[in-house]
Amino acid sequence: MQIYTIDDFQAMPWANGGGRTLQLFRLPHPQRPEAFALRFSIADVAQGGPFSFFPGVDRQLGLLEGEGMALNLADGRSLTLDQLGQVAAFEGELGVACRLLGGPLRDCNLMLARDWGQGDLKRMAWEMAETWTLSADDLVLLYLQRGRWQAEGQTLPGGCLLLLEREAITLRVDGPAVAWLARVTRLSV
Repeated sequence: MQIYTIDDFQAMPWANGGGRTLQLFRLPHPQRPEAFALRFSIADVAQGGPFSFFPGVDRQLGLLEGEGMALNLADGRSLTLDQLGQVAAFEGELGVACRLLGGPLRDCNLMLARDWGQGDLKRMAWEMAETWTLSADDLVLLYLQRGRWQAEGQTLPGGCLLLLEREAITLRVDGPAVAWLARVTRLSV
């Protein structure tokens, strides 16, 4: 298990210059080191507008905080995220216009190079203390958004990211907590 904290995260501008994101984890693409194979980030969205283009990338976007957003995709689809924990999936090369439903929000982004891997993103919530075993078939990212957590006998820092590769850990949640789980399977490249 690797632990990443706020000191490891990187604040950066959006590719289209419309805002800023906090990159929690980035894995370079094995064939194109200037590009990413995997990127996991949190964005604060203050206003609507176009999304950045990421050709060849599959995106999953989850609502962490706020009233939500409506997305109009260039392929004609409309997606609405208006409940905490909802996740929308779409291709990074599509034009996406975003409209906020009620003010600023925060979202979680899992982006995977399509020729490198596949994955899924989901929100997990606990109301009371619980012990939970998490296994990683290939690669797992777990962002501990809120709550008090322990793993392997140590207290984990708030807002940290855990990275697991083909291993299992037992986590203890001490009271109400929220985490975002990204499971990733690498394709052969």
